[in-house]
Amino acid sequence: MAEAADFQGMNPSPARRWLRRSGALLAGVPLLTGLLQLPLGVPAHAAEKAAVADATGSGTVDVSLDSLSPSVPTTGDTITVSGTVTNKGKQAITDAHVGVRVGPSLNSRSAIDSAAKRTGFQPGVDPTEVGGDYVAKISSLASGVAQPFTISVPVDELDLGADGVYQFAVSLTGRTAAQQWDQILGIQRTFLPWQPDAADTKTKTTFLWPLISTVHLTAETGSDEQQTPVFENDDLATEISPGGRLDQLVSLGSDLDVTWVLDPDLLASVDAMTRSYQIQDGETTTAGKNQAIAKAWLAKLEKTVEDKEVVALPFADPDLASLAHNGTSVTGSLSHLKDATDVAASTVDTILHITPNTDFAWPADGALDPSIVKVATSAGADKVIARSDSLGETGGLSYSPTAARPIGGGTTAVVADARLSTEFQGDMTEADNSTLAVQEFLAQSLAITLQEPNKQRSIVIAPQRMPSASQAQTMAQTLTAIQDGNWSQSQDLSAAAKAKPDPGATTKVPAESAYPAALRKQELPQSAFEWIRDTQTSLDNFKVILTDQSRVVTPFGRAMDRGMSTSWRGRPAPAATFRASVSSYLNDLTGLVRLIDKSDAKLSGRSATIPVTVQNNLVQGVDRLVLRLTSQQPTRLKIGDGPYDEQPITVAGEHSQSVKFTTSTKANGPVKVVAQLYTQDGQRYGAPVTFEVKVTEITSTVMLVIGGGVLLLVLAGFRMYTQRKRAAVQRPGDDTGEDGAPSEGGGGGMPAAGTPSEGLQDRTAGEFRTGSGEADPEHPSDLTPDTAAESTGPSGTGERVDR
Repeated sequence: MAEAADFQGMNPSPARRWLRRSGALLAGVPLLTGLLQLPLGVPAHAAEKAAVADATGSGTVDVSLDSLSPSVPTTGDTITVSGTVTNKGKQAITDAHVGVRVGPSLNSRSAIDSAAKRTGFQPGVDPTEVGGDYVAKISSLASGVAQPFTISVPVDELDLGADGVYQFAVSLTGRTAAQQWDQILGIQRTFLPWQPDAADTKTKTTFLWPLISTVHLTAETGSDEQQTPVFENDDLATEISPGGRLDQLVSLGSDLDVTWVLDPDLLASVDAMTRSYQIQDGETTTAGKNQAIAKAWLAKLEKTVEDKEVVALPFADPDLASLAHNGTSVTGSLSHLKDATDVAASTVDTILHITPNTDFAWPADGALDPSIVKVATSAGADKVIARSDSLGETGGLSYSPTAARPIGGGTTAVVADARLSTEFQGDMTEADNSTLAVQEFLAQSLAITLQEPNKQRSIVIAPQRMPSASQAQTMAQTLTAIQDGNWSQSQDLSAAAKAKPDPGATTKVPAESAYPAALRKQELPQSAFEWIRDTQTSLDNFKVILTDQSRVVTPFGRAMDRGMSTSWRGRPAPAATFRASVSSYLNDLTGLVRLIDKSDAKLSGRSATIPVTVQNNLVQGVDRLVLRLTSQQPTRLKIGDGPYDEQPITVAGEHSQSVKFTTSTKANGPVKVVAQLYTQDGQRYGAPVTFEVKVTEITSTVMLVIGGGVLLLVLAGFRMYTQRKRAAVQRPGDDTGEDGAPSEGGGGGMPAAGTPSEGLQDRTAGEFRTGSGEADPEHPSDLTPDTAAESTGPSGTGERVDR
């Protein structure tokens, strides 16, 4: 009766009211056209309209299936389902109950897909209700109100037959004020895998467990000797903290038979957090405080993977498709992929003390074309993880083939099942979504085994790269159920890659034109790889002058790896910001070795020296630098023996050094002079310093004038000397000449008063007096002052007097 009522319309015409009253007798009896058998006189188009209206009616109530346990029942189990029903209609619902519907079985994977996509109740297609005591009664459900339910039913009451995937649904049957008869007002479908006994031939299942994150570390390191790392933010600490996404991935994966797929950059970033680190905070940085959390997470991970297969991706998980489509034309791009691959194994071994497998490449979403395969294998990988929606089957196989298949050139494509790999995408925080994902995955997995029960195959599941915590929980719940099931057995990725390929499986890689447009829109642009090239060039020019290159080469090399990470897909703005910050920091570092600005200078004479100062504010020393000073007008001013001169430079860390250049002048006037640093291979380093030198040449006329002045001074000094000598030989008190007459000037041979030596006579006489004021001829030493020998300076400066 419920199916018939749901199938009929809601138009209260006389014919349809009659049909509703009689519909209970015809419930669940579909005809070829899906219409009920109508009484004579009822037009067929009336029933057609009723079906359309009734389909809308079965969406009145939202049925949420929050849990189903056990997910894989076996003989003797009791299935318990719980969830919530919510009245989305405008009228209250009365006399309602929630029931369980089971069967029939679905005979193919495509049938499972079709059932999962159906909406609304479809009589004859949807399962029949178990009924009886296995319902949850709801007397009334007001508009907008939600009510939980729980139903338990023994498996034996479900009449399950042969092994297979059975439809399983929960529906609400009830009445409204406008429609006072039982009808299906809401339904939720899922699947019940039934394999009570162990299969004779089990499917080998490989599940990849990705441990990958976005880029967190910058290229910047502290200016101290320890090179303190700087993080863009503290998000990584949140992810590895107890309950965080990465913490849950490790905890959940520890109990599962999975193949771990790691990005070595994640390990390196967490390892950096175990020591002193900084976090960017605008224009400044703050000290990180999560060292203990980082140590605990690494310790837990190391213990978890010690006996598991670990696949290491190239460092920072480079975007192989972006590189193939936009980077191969840029010089050096492939060499960076090789570097990222080479450092992967050593990073994992150093931090986790295990040797990872580095033979696998994993393009975004497993999408392939010939250029991606070529790039993926260029760095040494010989196995590529693809997906079946990219490498689709064209041979008309009636079953899902083994994952491994040769695609030429010694390369093996490991083709993950697309249905199973994409099952856990979406919002798994909703219990209903999670439950449906688990049951559909299990259904598809069992359907693969049942396709060819006697043909063992290896199936690989490659989920999204960075599952959320709720997605990881759903994945773990699914894997626990399938590992407890009877049709599947776990297998490592390496073993899956070595499995014998199915001869009927596709081995042709699709053309580049078939690459999904949606994925191409997310790719890194060519400018990203041009940035890598330019950054590498700047780094090469910088590192040659360093005494400890590893302090700069290693962090910037890893930063360039991070610049082409797959995690930037669909995030062009953050990617551009990251690239700009790396370039800015490298420019800042190179700018710490520079020439000090110089003011204009004046040179007088035919030769002089010009000092130029080189400053090194790096922690480490620099050498293999050459400083060149160039005259822009060598006919007026020469540097050394020509227009320029060079000198090698070595400067200790946090020091400066001045270098002097010899110059020679030829003519007067201003001259522009340029100082420029070069590396030893002739590459310019840093900005030049330009200053002006004003040259003033001393001419022959000027030299004659200066020489004449010097001669006059010498003659005057000689005359003064002779006069003083004559005065010194005169005895004191002898004031008459040889003829008994007073000497000229009364001074015994001294010049007359008013002559230039008059003051000198007085000073000299005073110097030659004893302490009593009288001259002592018996002690001539007391009369001689302690003066500089043979001074030619003016009187009073301590010149020596020869008596």
